Amino acid sequence: MKKLTKRLTETVSEAFERCGYDPALGAVTVSDRLDLCQFQCNGALSGAKLYHKAPIMIARDVVEKLSEIKEFSDVSAVAPGFINITLDDGYLISYLNEAAADPDLGVPQCEKPETVVIDYGGPNVAKPLHIGHLRSAIIGESLKRTARATGRTVIGDVHFGDWGTPYGLTIAEYKVRHPDWPCFKDDYDPARDVIPDIDEDEMNEIYPFASAKSKEDPDFKAESRQTVVDLQNRKPGIFDLWKKIKDVSVESVKKSYSRLSVDFDCWYGESDSDCYTDELIERLTEKGLLYESDGAMVVDVAEEGDKIDIPPIIVKKSDNSSIYATFDLATIIQREKDFNPDRIWYLTDKRQNLHFVQVFRCAKKAGLVPEGCELRHLGFGAMTGPDGKPYKTRDGGVMQLSTLIDTVEEAAFEKLKDSDYITGDRRDTAHKIGIAALKFGDLSNQPAKDYIFDLDKFLSFDGKTGTYLLYTVTRINSILKKADESSPKLSALYSDGERELALRLALCGESFEKAFEDMAPSALCESAYNIASAFSRFYHDNRILTEEGPEKRGSWLALSSLTRSMLVKLLDCLAIETVENM
Repeated sequence: MKKLTKRLTETVSEAFERCGYDPALGAVTVSDRLDLCQFQCNGALSGAKLYHKAPIMIARDVVEKLSEIKEFSDVSAVAPGFINITLDDGYLISYLNEAAADPDLGVPQCEKPETVVIDYGGPNVAKPLHIGHLRSAIIGESLKRTARATGRTVIGDVHFGDWGTPYGLTIAEYKVRHPDWPCFKDDYDPARDVIPDIDEDEMNEIYPFASAKSKEDPDFKAESRQTVVDLQNRKPGIFDLWKKIKDVSVESVKKSYSRLSVDFDCWYGESDSDCYTDELIERLTEKGLLYESDGAMVVDVAEEGDKIDIPPIIVKKSDNSSIYATFDLATIIQREKDFNPDRIWYLTDKRQNLHFVQVFRCAKKAGLVPEGCELRHLGFGAMTGPDGKPYKTRDGGVMQLSTLIDTVEEAAFEKLKDSDYITGDRRDTAHKIGIAALKFGDLSNQPAKDYIFDLDKFLSFDGKTGTYLLYTVTRINSILKKADESSPKLSALYSDGERELALRLALCGESFEKAFEDMAPSALCESAYNIASAFSRFYHDNRILTEEGPEKRGSWLALSSLTRSMLVKLLDCLAIETVENM
């Protein structure tokens, strides 16, 4: 189903062409002033230079043709050359009924098949998730669901950090603490020897301890570096211990992600790309791109016109071990072989922007992906406290993600404790409301910007919050349940409030396209809030259930039902679960 502005653009472009003007001037956008008109076209302003004619004259020519269009209730030329358009109610109703019957609920589908790989999550093995992992997980999950809603094939990959320096440090510290483990013996035999179970609490404590230790103990640091080499060479005892650590860590990570309704199609890590590093080196060498610098193997990626210094990308360290860039480049080879993607998107903290500039340029120069494959990085900002600094625990430490989730759930539970409307599991309802508050509070912001974590604000039943949206859905649930009517149909619009709600619903598809193209779930949040706000005004202005006119009552119920469906779809693409009542 075509989005509404595309249909209108086709109509207006035809009118431009009939007047002898370039049809490309007929692009229609949503009006900046909905109190004046619903849509506008500014093409006459651009046409003035092309045709040496006053823009208002061009606009009047086009409006004369458009005045014949029965789908428009009002179309006018406004100085200096704007074309203002308001739709006929019948056209708007027809569009919404078509959307209601559409399996995709009016969300525009991609014109040709596309495969998108989204690399998000990025946790490190042997370390618990902390609040720094929140944004990557929930923004990535929303983009995955949004891309699927637009008809694309999407592969979400967690891409664990599991093959570099942190694991050398972790395993080296395990050796200090448990020197009697068979995996550290020279005669280790995987067919005979058993590695003891890994204690999760100890595992989570070891890495930060070992990292701090390496800064003060040069011998331990050297030992950990050698352990990285042993791991990447798959030395049996080291490699088997690493596998056991990874298994425990992955299960722990999955539990935290599941509480956020975040899941992945591929639970791959850097280690899964290791078998492609030899091919990477061969291809870089064949292209004449790889050379030695201070013992390391690097590739120049600076380009003429760069406004900042872009240093060479290091592919192999001086000890021949691999690093993040090696894994990312090898993973591109793997993804190309496995999925042949049209786009590969990466979500990380924006401080990694330079790294991805280097990786993408190297991949393009080496021909690791076809010319048309999009490599794109979304660098997101931080969640901060009221002081504008990264959000911390009360004692100044980095908060674990599980603790943050517990905090919002408990706050939601407290808010609901006196409610008489909740049926079923109150804890489950509190979980859904808390997660909705947390996610919407994050996703409603532009991803690249920092935002302040304010739990009281996020849990408010008023304003632009996830809680308000869930409440709106429960209000509609109650109306439809009491009405007990099947398949009502939208037949008329009786007031400006209904027209506003109908227009917001008709524009919902636009938000999906914007969210995908801009990699911005905030577009979905804005659409959902606009729809919910318009519905609240409509609800307060009309007594839906007690309306005696059957046609009007049925039309209002149809509008309510479609509102619910649109809100649920938008929330689902934000990975927010609705509740029946609250």
